[in-house]
Amino acid sequence: MNRFFFRSAAALLLSLSVLAGCAGPQISDYATEKPVLDMRQYFNGTLDAYGVFTDRSGKVVKRFTVVMTCSWQGPPGAETGVLDEAFTYSDGTTERRIWTLKRTPDGKYTGTAADVAGVALGEEKGNTFRWGYTLKLPVDGRVIEVQFDDWMYLMNEKVMLNKAVMSKFGFRLGEVTLSFVKR
Repeated sequence: MNRFFFRSAAALLLSLSVLAGCAGPQISDYATEKPVLDMRQYFNGTLDAYGVFTDRSGKVVKRFTVVMTCSWQGPPGAETGVLDEAFTYSDGTTERRIWTLKRTPDGKYTGTAADVAGVALGEEKGNTFRWGYTLKLPVDGRVIEVQFDDWMYLMNEKVMLNKAVMSKFGFRLGEVTLSFVKR
């Protein structure tokens, strides 16, 4: 009886986790949205960003601004981009992250940065870019790795909105919301 119960419970949990994974939006849902996003065009030059980090209850924990300097080089279809982000937080602290992005022949993107574990993977469809990565986040004198499910939506040629969910072991820790404005 106990073995049957545990097998049934395990099967139920597995089924629920598979269904939960299918329930969210997919990048293909945005394939026909306009204006069409080209990461190489939008993230080229200087951009300003304004954002907040909210905890899982929705409370704003930190506000920040970012100045991004972006450039791309290389042959069409295999370009490499550098996104140099200078953060200034509401508490006066600063941070810098330099992304190196590569566009692959199939139109997807990979990215690396010093505080990113492994390689970030991204894809654009329509007006949307979805990006997944693991960030090494300093917390109370130690570093923890948190996962980001990062979505960007091009609103017009100058403005992009960004919403990223941060999680650890599948549990939602909070969200980052920002707006990019191209100079």
